[in-house]
Amino acid sequence: MFVHYAINLRDDSSLSIARFAAAYLLLDLSMEIRDLEMIYGFRLPTINPHMSGARIECIYAEPGNALKIGSKLFDLGVDLSSAFAQECPPISFFRVVLREPVFLRKLNVARGQLCELGELVALFSNEADESLSAAPVRDIRLTVAGIIHHDGLWTGNVA
Repeated sequence: MFVHYAINLRDDSSLSIARFAAAYLLLDLSMEIRDLEMIYGFRLPTINPHMSGARIECIYAEPGNALKIGSKLFDLGVDLSSAFAQECPPISFFRVVLREPVFLRKLNVARGQLCELGELVALFSNEADESLSAAPVRDIRLTVAGIIHHDGLWTGNVA
């Protein structure tokens, strides 16, 4: 929100000075809000109500990368065989895509690793050099979409 106040320099009334002071304070506060460090987390979300975890199939970004809206982050494999007994395990694959521009700062997983629901998988920030000493303010905004099996997935490609 932008507030504009016109200041008449020839009018030295206290009302004009008060308006100038109010405009200055609003501008100063908006600058402080933009300058706050923001750390975001990615915790493994519940994609299917029957899942207990997911395997990291592909990782598309590395710590230090500047990521934009629409950047691919991970491909996940979800095995639902514990909920549905079958001859062939029901495994579904999903892609995690970012919905906000950020810097990937830290990955807590590796390709092929099994993660539990709610596990902190990665940390992000607004700036490339922000301190990671603070706890994440919120989860990163993302989209999860179902995908089909492809040759880059960890599952089925382990020798």
